[in-house]
Amino acid sequence: MVGKKVAAGRTTASTEGEVVVLLIGMRINHFWAVHHWFPVLLAMPRMLRELSRAPERGLLSHVLLTASPRTYYVVQYWESKEKLYAYAHSPEMLHHRAWALINRKEKAGKVRQHVGLWHEAYVVPEGSYESIYADMPAFGLAAAHGQVPVERRGRSAKERFAYESGTAAP
Repeated sequence: MVGKKVAAGRTTASTEGEVVVLLIGMRINHFWAVHHWFPVLLAMPRMLRELSRAPERGLLSHVLLTASPRTYYVVQYWESKEKLYAYAHSPEMLHHRAWALINRKEKAGKVRQHVGLWHEAYVVPEGSYESIYADMPAFGLAAAHGQVPVERRGRSAKERFAYESGTAAP
């Protein structure tokens, strides 16, 4: 986050309606099998660049993270589950081609458990999420949807959870 402008004080994400979040990642099961896991590690940044060049595809923001020296993942925020699904299944996009390759290897018995893949997708209805950032640049949900002073959505988590689009803070 070097170079990003810090928003002074407390802010919250300026989301409206439901939120679509995708967690997607990999786990290196055998470090010595570099030729198996390294191409997988490189695939995600390539997909993120592909999506950044086509904002109409619906990726709003993402955060690259690591859980351990073995596990790497991305938190992605999407415009809608329909756009996420459309990207995942679009034959001209890298994700579809990568999964086709994995499926072919699996069918041929060439997958040897050297690298694990996973994802979790969530569609979170309004009233089921809230956020707060203190002296932070736009991050996570706020990077995806924008950032507003916390008072616009409520000073407490309970008030922010109760916020409804198009209404004033409780």
